[in-house]
Amino acid sequence: MDVLRLRMLRELADHGTVAAVADVLCLTPSAVSQQLKTLQREAGVALLEPAGRRVRLTDAGRVLVGHAERVIAALDRAQAEMDSYRTTARGQVTVSFFPSGAAMLLAPLIVTSRPHGVEVIGRDIDVPAARAPQQLADFDVVVVHRDERDTVPWGPRFSSTVLLREPLDVLLPTNHPLADHAHIELCELTDQDWVGVEGGLMVDDVFKSIATLTGVTPRIIQRVNDFRVLEELVQAGIGIALIPRYVRLARDLVRRPISDIRLARRIEAVVRTGAESRPAIALVLAQLRAIADLAAGQSVSE
Repeated sequence: MDVLRLRMLRELADHGTVAAVADVLCLTPSAVSQQLKTLQREAGVALLEPAGRRVRLTDAGRVLVGHAERVIAALDRAQAEMDSYRTTARGQVTVSFFPSGAAMLLAPLIVTSRPHGVEVIGRDIDVPAARAPQQLADFDVVVVHRDERDTVPWGPRFSSTVLLREPLDVLLPTNHPLADHAHIELCELTDQDWVGVEGGLMVDDVFKSIATLTGVTPRIIQRVNDFRVLEELVQAGIGIALIPRYVRLARDLVRRPISDIRLARRIEAVVRTGAESRPAIALVLAQLRAIADLAAGQSVSE
């Protein structure tokens, strides 16, 4: 079976439509359809079946995708071994970040990788961490953040490197009655209005954890995804918020830790299994770990 056709089948499993596969591989949809039909003839069984205006994988198709992953991973390992004969990692590595992660990590990653011969091409994309497998169809590395209580595994097709555990603090205007407290207890926050984020994103998952642990659902009156906008709302007294400890503030606001519950986000770099053996990607992962350590002040003790 042709490896390119196997890659097409894998991309179909990841993206769901022939048109999306064509976009990823810079082909026409008809060319992709023809190649998948050829692969089906080679396999001797039906790999696809109609599903409305689309097609979906049959049971045999899903089994072949698993074999395709192993074949492609083996080829990636072979390529990595060939690359290892070079004395310096070279090439381009594409990396997706959530926005506050990009603000913290992207610039130093570009700067520190360049002297090693690796060009980092970064993007900031605000989507739930669960979308990382789909993003890896377009990126070599996807940096995500999750509520630290979220321990859902990525599965055998993907591997994750933990970069940082970052506590979450309460963000208050300077004139707030709790601003002069060194620490805040959750019971002091039950009657507060909160500025949250869109459902499915990390901070919203943390609010759900608070509700599960305490039985009290935080009263979220505004939802914005950009931390700069969040600062403006807190500054105006519209509500208080949760913010990661190492996010730099543009406004004169007060951060306070919550003393009676551990709240934190876990920042991870996710790659396809086997990709981390490629020298350029291994270098990017190592640089990300070093930059994250520096951002945390070399101490993540909580």
